[in-house]
Amino acid sequence: MLRSVVRGVGSALPKKTLTNDDLAKIVDTSDDWIVQRTGIERRQIAGEGETTSTLGTKAARAAMAQAGWAPEDIDLIVVATSTPDNTFPSSATQIQAALGITQGVAFDLQAVCAGFVFAVATADKFLLSGSHRRALVIGAETFSRILDWNDRSTCVLFGDGAGAIALEAVPGRGDTRDRGVLTTQIRSDGRHRAKLFVDGGPSSTQTVGHLRMEGKEVFRFAVGQVTGVVKDAFEATGLTAEDLDWFVPHQANRRIIDMSAQKLGIAPEKVVVTVQDHGNTSAASVPLALSVAVADGRIKPGHLVMLEAVGGGFTWGAALLRW
Repeated sequence: MLRSVVRGVGSALPKKTLTNDDLAKIVDTSDDWIVQRTGIERRQIAGEGETTSTLGTKAARAAMAQAGWAPEDIDLIVVATSTPDNTFPSSATQIQAALGITQGVAFDLQAVCAGFVFAVATADKFLLSGSHRRALVIGAETFSRILDWNDRSTCVLFGDGAGAIALEAVPGRGDTRDRGVLTTQIRSDGRHRAKLFVDGGPSSTQTVGHLRMEGKEVFRFAVGQVTGVVKDAFEATGLTAEDLDWFVPHQANRRIIDMSAQKLGIAPEKVVVTVQDHGNTSAASVPLALSVAVADGRIKPGHLVMLEAVGGGFTWGAALLRW
């Protein structure tokens, strides 16, 4: 059978860093308040000329370079984003053009913070079907453009950035020793819209709108549902938390990360945490964390890696892969 194997990973961050002390000059907050409640110390904010597609393009180029791929090698691009450059065309097609790719298909996928896991699941299905051979899976966001900078409960949480992986369909044995994606588990429940949403859109208000969130409700849901979907991934493969080399969760809040790992029985030293440096970058957070852990040598070929995320909608999911 075919497996979707990671051949490269890349990331891109805006030039501007916004610290907690910087935020304290804008809204009534402090470094201590933010760190104690979220674990976030700084985040990057997109400046002039930096957009979702420009950041996504840089991350994709880095993943292509690590994979050793040229533009003509790629026939699928899936971009997870809730903050596209334009209502249309898709940011994926803009990235496709910027990379000089003229064949295949490119499209956006919207599942908010769970978007990258959904994009991995989607690309995996394309590759396993045999219809496509090599894919770029990108999570890219400029959430700073939809924040209410007067709302201290939300503006302190989010940052901008992009991460990407290069996936290739490769023959495998069909068991958990294979490299590549072993299972993906994705879910959604639209009854929870009011807990995390943006109060604008082309069809409703003809505006971009701002992010709105019921923090306590999101926290409660995230811890409960994330652990459930990760357990589903273990059940689908017959593997356990003890088998994991690395747990790479959505980087939304340090307390959510710690509580989720504890509930799942995953040792703290196996958890990749970057929320302190990036904040919540929505669909970009998991690939950004992956890029950091690969670059510093933690994630190595053959390692068993669990990805997970939860986002507005609600949407949530997990992907288990062997690096």
